[in-house]
Amino acid sequence: MTQQKKTILSGMRPTGKLHLGHLVGALENWVALQGEFQNYHLIADYHALTTNPETADIYANSIDMLIDWLSAGLDPEQSPMFRQSQIKEHAELHLIFSMLITTARLERNPTLKEQVRDLEMENIAYGHLGYPVLQAADILLYKGNVVPVGEDQLPHIEITREIARRFNALYPSEPPVFPEPEGKITKFARLTGLDGKRMSKSVGNTILLSDPPEVITKKLRTAVTDPQKLRKGDPGRPDVCLVFSYHNKFNPAETAEIRTNCESGALGCVDCKLRCAARIGDALAPMRERRTHFEAHMDDVRDILHSGELRAKEIAQATMHEVRTAMRIG
Repeated sequence: MTQQKKTILSGMRPTGKLHLGHLVGALENWVALQGEFQNYHLIADYHALTTNPETADIYANSIDMLIDWLSAGLDPEQSPMFRQSQIKEHAELHLIFSMLITTARLERNPTLKEQVRDLEMENIAYGHLGYPVLQAADILLYKGNVVPVGEDQLPHIEITREIARRFNALYPSEPPVFPEPEGKITKFARLTGLDGKRMSKSVGNTILLSDPPEVITKKLRTAVTDPQKLRKGDPGRPDVCLVFSYHNKFNPAETAEIRTNCESGALGCVDCKLRCAARIGDALAPMRERRTHFEAHMDDVRDILHSGELRAKEIAQATMHEVRTAMRIG
């Protein structure tokens, strides 16, 4: 008998076109896992409202992000892609789950504590507090068994596990309605933004997956480097240079040579940046080609989204039938 694949639910908030950080931090991993697991990919447009309640651009941003997903290699036949807002069962299960966890437990969430540092407590919306509850609904609606996360996100997965246990104990059935998902610790690669700070489109320190070679070169020319290497001939320190970290990712065949020549002063920063830009451009070329195809066939993109939403809705409705049956409110 063929063993059934375990299920993964992964998603991103739709902020438009994606950058290198999204590629190395998530997309490459998603593509690698889609043959091993049954993957569902969520365009988390409800989650996006927690940081920006404006919705004028949310559909266009969702389509842009979807095209980048497809361009990076996600296969819609294997991995349905869909908008959270179009599957009403997300909101329904979120409501039920919100009755099964205390505000005190949610206030202990480390992610919320980080947000409180930046906002006055009276400015923390319920969306911030209830973010992991909606996330639990996202995961459990599709019976997610595995959640790829970095270690910093394990507290969210633990909340999902607690909610699953609480529901299964209150409303027992055989088998239990929900699995207790396991966090799959993934060593997500981290790329620093061009200014040496966290990569963010709002700051403007990113290279987009859709950027053409000339734009990549122009952007990379602005990247900060070793502050002690002021001119060609000065010995450099590759391990403190963000451009070298980009070489490590996109130009591994030449990193040993680049390290040696940087440390000796034989390689200047301008030439180093040009070589790096060329390798990044080469790596992104297949994605840009696929993006060009999809942008010329937008009906296909919309069909992929519609098909993914139909498939997701079928799973979501079946899960909610089990939920209502177990709760005796069907």
